[in-house]
Amino acid sequence: MTPSFNWWAKETQRGTPVVVKMENPNNWSMVELEGPSEDDFLMPNDNNVSNMSPYKREKVRNKNAKQLTWVLLLKAHKAAGCLTSIASALFSLAAVVHRRVAAGRTDTTENPAVKNRFYTCINIFLWLSFILLGFELTAYFKGWHFNAPDLQLQYLYSLDFHTFANPLAVKSVFDSFYSKWVLIRVEYLAPPLQFLANACIVLFLIQSVDRLVLCLGCFWVKMKKIKPVAKQGAMDLESGDGTGYYPMVLVQIPMCNEKEVYQQSIGAVCCLEWPKSRLLIQILDDSDDPTTQTLINEEVRKWQKEGANIIYRHRVIREGYKAGNLKSAMNCSYVKDYEFVAIFDADFQPMPDFLKRTVPYFKDNEDIGLVQARWSFVNKDENLLTRLQHINLAFHFEVEQQVNSIFLNFFGFNGTAGVWRIKALEESGGWLERTTVEDMDIAVRAHLHGWKFIFLNDVECQCELPESYEAYRKQQHRWHSGPMQLFRLCLPSIIKSKISIWKKGNLIFLFFLLRKLILPFYSFTLFCIILPMTMFIPEATLPSWVVCYIPATMSFLNILPAPKSFPFIVPYLLFENTMSVTKFNAMVSGLFQLGSAYEWVVTKKSGRSSEGDLASLAEEKLKHKWEVTKKSGRSSEGDLTSLVEGKPKHQRGVSVPDLEELREEIKEKEKKASRKKKHNRIYTKELALAFLLLTASVRSLLSAQGIHFYFLLFQGISFLLVGLDLIGEQVD
Repeated sequence: MTPSFNWWAKETQRGTPVVVKMENPNNWSMVELEGPSEDDFLMPNDNNVSNMSPYKREKVRNKNAKQLTWVLLLKAHKAAGCLTSIASALFSLAAVVHRRVAAGRTDTTENPAVKNRFYTCINIFLWLSFILLGFELTAYFKGWHFNAPDLQLQYLYSLDFHTFANPLAVKSVFDSFYSKWVLIRVEYLAPPLQFLANACIVLFLIQSVDRLVLCLGCFWVKMKKIKPVAKQGAMDLESGDGTGYYPMVLVQIPMCNEKEVYQQSIGAVCCLEWPKSRLLIQILDDSDDPTTQTLINEEVRKWQKEGANIIYRHRVIREGYKAGNLKSAMNCSYVKDYEFVAIFDADFQPMPDFLKRTVPYFKDNEDIGLVQARWSFVNKDENLLTRLQHINLAFHFEVEQQVNSIFLNFFGFNGTAGVWRIKALEESGGWLERTTVEDMDIAVRAHLHGWKFIFLNDVECQCELPESYEAYRKQQHRWHSGPMQLFRLCLPSIIKSKISIWKKGNLIFLFFLLRKLILPFYSFTLFCIILPMTMFIPEATLPSWVVCYIPATMSFLNILPAPKSFPFIVPYLLFENTMSVTKFNAMVSGLFQLGSAYEWVVTKKSGRSSEGDLASLAEEKLKHKWEVTKKSGRSSEGDLTSLVEGKPKHQRGVSVPDLEELREEIKEKEKKASRKKKHNRIYTKELALAFLLLTASVRSLLSAQGIHFYFLLFQGISFLLVGLDLIGEQVD
């Protein structure tokens, strides 16, 4: 045997021989042989072969040759299948791209006036990267192989001097030009880029330490089993004799054109277990669609007939968005009779015992201004986008809200699923219309007035997550531009307030600067701009631990509150960097009061229902109402069909509105809606950054920077998928 087969002798374990039957490359099978003989396991080295008979020696050679042939064939078949799958995926991607481009729907069509300088700056970096890549490829094939940071600067200086003394010594104009370009980037471009990179690394480390401290605080809370304790009261809700703690509670549901979810939210609050004489429900409708207004009003009337203490309010002058709606409702004369107000957005479905589990925390605690419940999500497993959102929000509630509540008695109000002491709202100035984050605004002002907050991690209120990237993007823009508006407005009040220096520092540095400004700034600047630029200016470097190890560690910490989402840790890391574009743009627009800072778009709801007993409860109520309307002769099968198809199937406490007067109008609107086609959009900023990162990944290959290449490649693919709207809800 030749020495080339010595590697075979490394096999020490025995195996069961197999026979591979292959009729064609797509139809093959593998049959295991029983009772292998000793000869089947003889090692074909020189000693064994020399001790064999000539017949056995030839048999072993033939067997080995056949086995090797079959293995190679199988490997080739697998490789061909893999290439086929890749080709199919590429063709599918090309078809999707063609469909998106043909539709002509980009994010710039939403508001052409908002096409700001931010997109122009990204385009400049993109075209510069294309030019530099071509320049570097030419230099590479000409033999200019410089690996940072060990540049041969002396060689370059001597080359320039030699060129000056003897112009004929340089082979080409390109060589001279490239040598000057290297000297320029070494002396003038690399130092400021490295300084900016180092500054972002410092901010990155500070934010990582803050995230680590929050996680350690959450671990301490879990280990010590620290949680708020409520005063226990009597459980007889209907007695009304004053023996229990049942203060007057006002429930508010602000909504605006919430046609998909109004029934389930109204039904949920009407089922709250609280004495009816001590509970008032306000439906605060800001809808500008007459049909939606009528449907919501009719739903309220149905519940009034069933005994619920509920009223419908519609503003004639719709100013101030949600803050204006809540402010208008609090100005009603009867509000003075109530001590607490519970607020739920239109897609939230509180459990019947919600008030029983939250209001008792106010008893004998006159300094408590807010009790906030946790959100849970009925559609967290709907698609990749909702799964990634769930990771973020699980960390927000489990870690940020809980730790800040336990150790600081302060956190940002989430705008819904919370109960306020009305006195705290009034003393803090009430709802103001000066920003798009009215919930954070009132929380900061209440904190400055000395009120304390309680977060209940074990009390959940069901809601739904945005399922399309378009809806999620608009939501995140509002959530990140609003805090910067608020920071500008609140900074003088924070400095002048009478709270302690520690609380002032927490508000200014941690609450606003570090978590609302620094985080989106370094995420976008460091990973989307500086990192690709260091590929074209390799004299400025980013260490591997900045690019890979610390981000991976932080992602692991973020995903701990949602352990079932652990398989999505890599997509989560890439998606968070991708979303930094939207967050950075929103942060800048809010900080400098640009055009889109006050943009408010209601997050689109799908009307997905919650789980458990809601299905049977809704079906029973639907059947009952249908039987009643059928006997009265006021409805028809067509009405029921349109009713069932036009709303979610599972809702708590759903009542069927009388649609007789609206039937023709609803049918006409449904015809118009069916003619409207939904389109996935192309997001230009994300696509531009995708090509920038992919170009930089090609440049990184020339410098043999492994981790940087893989990060740039996968991050570029992530931007590409998001830019083509291939994440979240898909429209055919």
